[in-house]
Amino acid sequence: MTSRFDTFPPRRGLSVKWDAYDADVLPLWVADMDFPAPEPVTEAMKARAASGQFGYEMDAPALREVIAARMASRYALPTQPDDVLLQPGLVFSLNVVTRTYGAPGSPVLIPTPVYQHFIYAAANFQRPAIEVELPSTLRDGWLYYELDFDALEAAVTPETSVFLLCNPHNPVGRTFTRAELERIAEFCLRHNLLLCSDEIHADLLHPEGAHISIASLGPEIAARTITLVAPSKAFNVPGLQVAAALISNRELREQFIQSSHHLGVHASSVGFPGALAAYTQCEGWLAEVLAYLTGNRNALLAFVRANWPGVQITKPEATYLAYLDFRGVDLPASPYDFFLKQARVALSDGPSYGKGGEGRVRLNYGTSRAVLMEALERMDVALKRAGAAG
Repeated sequence: MTSRFDTFPPRRGLSVKWDAYDADVLPLWVADMDFPAPEPVTEAMKARAASGQFGYEMDAPALREVIAARMASRYALPTQPDDVLLQPGLVFSLNVVTRTYGAPGSPVLIPTPVYQHFIYAAANFQRPAIEVELPSTLRDGWLYYELDFDALEAAVTPETSVFLLCNPHNPVGRTFTRAELERIAEFCLRHNLLLCSDEIHADLLHPEGAHISIASLGPEIAARTITLVAPSKAFNVPGLQVAAALISNRELREQFIQSSHHLGVHASSVGFPGALAAYTQCEGWLAEVLAYLTGNRNALLAFVRANWPGVQITKPEATYLAYLDFRGVDLPASPYDFFLKQARVALSDGPSYGKGGEGRVRLNYGTSRAVLMEALERMDVALKRAGAAG
């Protein structure tokens, strides 16, 4: 049965994903999907353009109300509209957190591998990043990552002030369990850490995934948590430049507001109607794209298991990102360099995600099945040519 996601319009000239490499390279790297945005988003943006209004617009009360209601109903996180601070994106919000909370120079605790802007956000404000590697094992033959609480206890210092969490996790695809999140909450409370939880992949759940927003565990952890959300990943609209920081603690919220205002950047008012349409009119589209992504994930896993016995791969519970470990095969270069040069496939280089990234790559399967399979076939040919496929 043909899916609307089996084809997509040309993206070259419109997407860094497709423009960063030569025309013969298949890009499976940066985290956006190769699908047009949902039609209600497009229509909302057309209506905004037709209005001819592009002046300053610092707030969108209707959007804040929708986000608050959505977090309460979908993730059991009691959220008031005033708790919702509209932001230009996740990366900006991470930088506000590391700029604002804790004494100057105090360390930031970051489980790695993780989205590289966690590490950059600490460095941007001269905050030492304490990287604690996520250990991996094989579960049912798939690469599986868990938090190492003994290592976290050994790494935290009296000066540490911020804990950065990614859940659902980029790049390893985990949705952390309630028991894991309860241990994180207890750890942060005991060590007096502000917790910043990146949850922008929360809507992209595979059947095995179940997202729990850590601030929903109770008022104590909610009072020291900043939750980051956005429509960008689930509805494929990162260019709208609209995200939100959810902060129920009034003091933390006022600090965030003042700090972000001093940086002189705010959410894109042009993107407000598109974000509102995504959250209110696109659940059917989201269900369709999730089914398609799960099909892509399963095809990827089946291909790797059938053809590359020396390669370990995660079975993502969420996101459209798989993490592959090529240390078990003899490659003449890093897997990123090898596949770019020998297969003309662009992946994301594992070391960019911090400790635990060596010999690994992230693969974005948010594309058409045909593009995904062509990329895998190219990679397979390159591995066989190098004598490293199995």
